[in-house]
Amino acid sequence: MRAPIGDFDEALPASHHLDLLAPPVADALRGWRGPVPADQLLYVDSDPADADTAVFGEIHGIPPQLSANCVVVAGKRGQRVTLAGCVVLAHTRADVNGLVRRHLGVRKASFAPMDTAVSESGMEYGGISPIGLPAQWPLLVDAAVVDTPYVVIGSGRRRGKLLVPGKALATPAGAVVLDGLGVPAR
Repeated sequence: MRAPIGDFDEALPASHHLDLLAPPVADALRGWRGPVPADQLLYVDSDPADADTAVFGEIHGIPPQLSANCVVVAGKRGQRVTLAGCVVLAHTRADVNGLVRRHLGVRKASFAPMDTAVSESGMEYGGISPIGLPAQWPLLVDAAVVDTPYVVIGSGRRRGKLLVPGKALATPAGAVVLDGLGVPAR
């Protein structure tokens, strides 16, 4: 199948190749419900060494405006820690200390430590996907991501990426679409 974006030899319906995805991502696709049919969520193979968004984009002709990063944020209020996923286009950064902190109702918000993000998500660092994050986590998605026809996101592993309609990222449990979540990168 021809990929809707980028320069790939083959794009496969991700739901037909669940063995290529991290287990939480595969589980989420098994139960996929939403306005975007599961067969529109595509998998493309890639070298794990190319997992970095900028490297992947350069190799496959994907501009940062068509790639979305999912970062795990830890918000703290007293002893309570709230983990959340934040999805922004690659040419922006998540407004962690502003919009994210206020939305989570926490006193302090920061990127979760790598070992926490990996162990709690069940995904590999450098491949964390918004699809398959724990259902109890808030999933904050920048409106610009949702408005993008197709974006590249992680597959839960460093090997391979998913190409998904932006509006599909408003579908997972806990997803909240926020204007201004992605702010210009410095």
